[in-house]
Amino acid sequence: MANFKTHLSVAAGASGVAAIATHVQGLINLLDIPWFVFLGTIGGLLPDIDSNNSHPLRMLFTSLSGLIAALTILAYKDSYILQHVFIFASSAFLMVRYPILAIFKKITVHRGIFHSLFAVVFFTFLTVYINHFFFQTSDKFAWLSGFFIGFGFVVHLLLDEVYSVDLSNARLKKSFGTAFKVMSLKYPWASLMMLIACASLFQYIPSFPFHTV
Repeated sequence: MANFKTHLSVAAGASGVAAIATHVQGLINLLDIPWFVFLGTIGGLLPDIDSNNSHPLRMLFTSLSGLIAALTILAYKDSYILQHVFIFASSAFLMVRYPILAIFKKITVHRGIFHSLFAVVFFTFLTVYINHFFFQTSDKFAWLSGFFIGFGFVVHLLLDEVYSVDLSNARLKKSFGTAFKVMSLKYPWASLMMLIACASLFQYIPSFPFHTV
């Protein structure tokens, strides 16, 4: 499979081209291009969060830990003294960064459900939901954000499949077919849970197609 630097550069390049094309079509403003390139790049790294020693996994849980700590501060800053808030926030950070990360590593398998189209749909819907309800963006902006996450995700899966082809010896490696799939047949319960998560998110995201004006 492709390494971290390859996934990063290819996802960033492909997202840059896609963002410029989206701007040319009049769907986004010029100043929005960096945001969508960023999302596409993140999407291009997400499939490897199920790899125990991957950069994306560490980046994700470090960012998530920081976010949870920040939300803890906002939630308790008016109810407790500063020292107590600091303890709460630090505890929340450490809880997510270590035991929850350890549990996530334990229950996930590399090239399992996160290397599937079910995962593409899940992260697309999740991004739409976050943008629309937390950032309060328009339906169009939320959906485009989701599409760029999904676009980067698909780029990653396809790149891994390309690396599963040995062109010099004209043969397919054993890993061929494990990166790009609709669902994980090897782990049906994980696929079912991902499908349920997609269906649940679909109930709360804005309708599609969105208006382009």
